[in-house]
Amino acid sequence: MDFNLTPDQQNIRQAILKHCARFPDTYWLERDRDGVFPNDFFQALVDAGWLGVAMPAEYGGSGLGIAEAAVMMQAIAESGAGMSGASSVHIPVFSVQPVVLFGTAEQKQRILPNVVSGKDRVCFAVTEPNAGLNTTEITTRAERRSGGYVVNGDKIWISTAQVSNKMLLLARTTPLEKVARKTQGLSLFYTDLDRAKIEVRLIHKMGRHAVDSNMLFIHDLWVPEEDRIGAEGEGFKLLLHGLNPERVLVAAEAIGIGRAALQRAARYARERIVFNRPIGMNQGIQHPLAKCWAQLEAANLMVMKAASLFDAGQECGIEANAAKYLAGEFAFEACHTAMLTLGGMGYAQEYHVERLLREVLIPRTAPVSPHMILSFLAEKVFELPKSY
Repeated sequence: MDFNLTPDQQNIRQAILKHCARFPDTYWLERDRDGVFPNDFFQALVDAGWLGVAMPAEYGGSGLGIAEAAVMMQAIAESGAGMSGASSVHIPVFSVQPVVLFGTAEQKQRILPNVVSGKDRVCFAVTEPNAGLNTTEITTRAERRSGGYVVNGDKIWISTAQVSNKMLLLARTTPLEKVARKTQGLSLFYTDLDRAKIEVRLIHKMGRHAVDSNMLFIHDLWVPEEDRIGAEGEGFKLLLHGLNPERVLVAAEAIGIGRAALQRAARYARERIVFNRPIGMNQGIQHPLAKCWAQLEAANLMVMKAASLFDAGQECGIEANAAKYLAGEFAFEACHTAMLTLGGMGYAQEYHVERLLREVLIPRTAPVSPHMILSFLAEKVFELPKSY
């Protein structure tokens, strides 16, 4: 049992940190202020071939696993880019896994190289205003027509829709009342984000201003049958294969943000002199920072365990959800502790800790809340009655 990164994983980490050094804290503060998508950062990662880290080699990717993708995404967040940097490439790295696993040979050849090359930008259109995490209750409808489907419905919290030209879309092809099980009758599509048929409305939010979140209002969108991934009505089953790697990557990103905050807090504690001594000499400063470091490192072990299980083709739902819970909670505590370490200056934008604190609330809250994870773990680990 080896808890160290492999030489290849360590090389990925160092290469990403070196790459991200070209985009310092000031760059991300500017993007936070102007709300402009970090196109140059995105393109730099595309040009260096990083977008295809977990894609099959035959389609232009590196053919590596979710463990390597987690190392990469964590390093991006840890560099100071936070969720603004990680979210700009998060979806291409993991969201097209259903295409990789269940797409036809024609679909893979048509879709994957354009994602890896950055030619196509993809958003993940699943969540709905009145369904939330209860995905089986979504009401977006894809009605069968000759040669395809006509889609109508609403989606919410769809990241990068302002800059995407493609979307992975989940919709009902069979009404809920006509299926034997709620998970049936949902279909998955990879199709054009046709702005003539889809209104994309920006959601103004607390943080991560550079990467947009949106509502989608879909009206009579035509989706060709060849854009359906897998069999009709089996979309929920396909979608599940992407949930665990998403939790792993979000957890890795949270840990990266927590580490970035602690690094800035420790540097401040070494340099800030009060009562003729650095504040870092005080145990009231030392102990909270040390505790946060230990918690983050422990959470990271669970992240890598979950990633290793996934890459080995083993069941990892418990581990992936535990990793996301631990990383989200401990990264939030790390960012809050860092802010308290800086005192009043922790509230100042120039020190960047307040930005990291705002952004760490994303992996703490999404894509599944800590409360839902605890309910899931109670059910799966202790066989307690399902509460949701």
